[in-house]
Amino acid sequence: MPSPRSKVEVGPTGARHYDLFMNVISLGYYPHLIRKVVEKMDIQPGQSILDLGSGTGRNDSFIAQKIGLEGSILGLDISKEMLNLSRKRCQSYPNVEFREQRIEMPLTYQGEFDKVFISIVLHGFEDAQKVGIISNAYRALKPGGLFYILDYNEVNLERLWFPLRWAFIRGECQLASEFLKLDLKGMLSSQGFTSFEEELFLRGHLRLLKATK
Repeated sequence: MPSPRSKVEVGPTGARHYDLFMNVISLGYYPHLIRKVVEKMDIQPGQSILDLGSGTGRNDSFIAQKIGLEGSILGLDISKEMLNLSRKRCQSYPNVEFREQRIEMPLTYQGEFDKVFISIVLHGFEDAQKVGIISNAYRALKPGGLFYILDYNEVNLERLWFPLRWAFIRGECQLASEFLKLDLKGMLSSQGFTSFEEELFLRGHLRLLKATK
């Protein structure tokens, strides 16, 4: 069940305006950010990708251009409105599928994916739920598979770039503030992940963290 301290799940109105909101708080940079992130993920033709909390499918529309016809993407989200938007956005990609699924609950996927991606979602869960999501990612990956987490970096809230600080004050939850202090690498290590690498974006306020199974 969602935490009462979280705002990671949005209603129909929030879903319809999600992409616009992300564009506004990033001063129009968000689509370029996602393209850069996808490039850093080194996605190869034929790979299988699991997207946890796939949202409006914008990320997956970029990833689909990398995997070719032999690859596949499975996006999981709990919001019916988000799923409707993502299916519409990716309807020209027959190898992209979206399913309604809570990502913090145990998933059935075992060693099926080359890469797992979660974007601006993990911060909105309680720590025990984060562990559940990370455990799901570990089980879903093939041996040597990669888990990519795009989310807030470990920073001082008072020093955040103004648009992000505004977003925190206006729209984020207590869990997001706590996430800024979280030892995420330690949490990943506890579930078996190793070999961490990171790329920073938006003046170091967002981090793409890569972990290896």
